[in-house]
Amino acid sequence: MALTSTIYRFQFTVSDVDRSVYESLDVRVACHPSESVSYLLTRVLAYALELRQDLSFGRGLSTPDEPAISAPNAIGGLALWVEIGQPSAAKMHKVCKQADEVRVYTHKDVELVLAGLVGQNVHRAEAVEIVAIPAPLLEALSERLDRKNTWELLRTEETLYVTVEDGTTYQGRLDTRRLDG
Repeated sequence: MALTSTIYRFQFTVSDVDRSVYESLDVRVACHPSESVSYLLTRVLAYALELRQDLSFGRGLSTPDEPAISAPNAIGGLALWVEIGQPSAAKMHKVCKQADEVRVYTHKDVELVLAGLVGQNVHRAEAVEIVAIPAPLLEALSERLDRKNTWELLRTEETLYVTVEDGTTYQGRLDTRRLDG
């Protein structure tokens, strides 16, 4: 018998001071059995931190040629392509030809992600931004993860604060790097 995905609900209040975005959202996300909790949380936090009109999740791990998160542009292409984890240089080369903005949100060591990409043939490498969500923040949130989650997110000066249902706040500094240095 095949394992099925688990559905998680996230009700967010997002206050992104760095981008001047203030929204409430309610998303349901399927977690594939092979997907780690850190990967799931990175994907969900990336969605909240990239919040914009027409933003959508991809179809998941079973469709590796599609973005994890994307937003269309006015001419039918992609304004934004978001990858999660540690994509290969070959994939990033292809992705950078298809989207105006490219971001990688990772739950891994940002130096390892960069090491796999720097010096490689990546089209428009200057368009790639890598955002590492700190492991201690993800670990703390994973311990608080329920099937239904109500969280407040505040990003200011590249520090992410996440307040969970009982009022406990967890924080971590986002490590944002550009692929071109």
